[in-house]
Amino acid sequence: MTEANTEDTPAFAWMARWEDERDVLETEFGERITLDGLTGPNGSEAVAGLRDDSGAEVGWLIAQRKKGHRHSIDDVLTAWYALQVSPPVTEHLDLGTGIGTVGLLTLWGMGPAARLTCVEAQEISYRLLQTNLDANGLRARVDCSLGDLRELTLGRIFPLVTGSPPYFPESAGVVPLDSQKAHARFELRGDVSDYAKAAVKHLAPDGWLVLCFPSPQKQRALDGIAAAGLKVVRMRDVVPRETLPALFSLFACRHAAEVSETMVVEEPLTVRHENGRLTAEMAGVRRGFGFTDGEAHGGHQPD
Repeated sequence: MTEANTEDTPAFAWMARWEDERDVLETEFGERITLDGLTGPNGSEAVAGLRDDSGAEVGWLIAQRKKGHRHSIDDVLTAWYALQVSPPVTEHLDLGTGIGTVGLLTLWGMGPAARLTCVEAQEISYRLLQTNLDANGLRARVDCSLGDLRELTLGRIFPLVTGSPPYFPESAGVVPLDSQKAHARFELRGDVSDYAKAAVKHLAPDGWLVLCFPSPQKQRALDGIAAAGLKVVRMRDVVPRETLPALFSLFACRHAAEVSETMVVEEPLTVRHENGRLTAEMAGVRRGFGFTDGEAHGGHQPD
């Protein structure tokens, strides 16, 4: 049972810190900031009694702009896939980290001894990232820098690199006026091939690059990854709901010179049944990030 969130509990102090951070951000940005659950209350990383804006217990929170670019399922599944293909590592690199979602989810999965290095060019996202590190008490475990991943030269290599590139060329549609949304969705500072080029410079021998990209543009990802000197070892489509086509695909890559086998195309991962309930596999993903099943999760409730 979770202890009551009173003034003399650790959870009260953590929540007070988050509320103070929210106040600072809302004053700075002049808009609503939400506190949302990135991970659940189960696991060694969780702070007992921490709650998001819905009142649900969580492990780590993230501050997000209510009307900005938001944490989504592609972030969750990119981190999950990285944790599936990579052995446990003590450090990893996240490219184009945004407000920190893929990098922090992977850090959670790798455990308390792990460290994260990350880079983000978009100033609003980078500012939110600072709050998400500080208010979660993760500053000592994360090295972050503000900069363009195309110019990244850390002089270090990592056993795991992750990334969630923007999905669309600038010519593919109307670029949002909101800078954060625009850079998260459109290739204004490089594309999937640039992520692959940045990764190959920083990827250790036998290391893994894991990223996501829209399924209808799968060939663009495959071409960009190959051009950088990497090879896709495993690939998996993600279907948002039964009867719908795949929305995006997950790619697990290694240095091409180290790979002789043919790429394995795995069975698609379906997020929701046709009735809207999470599939058992997706409920398992959530449990891996510390969440507890609810009525709509994984077929544990009667139809």
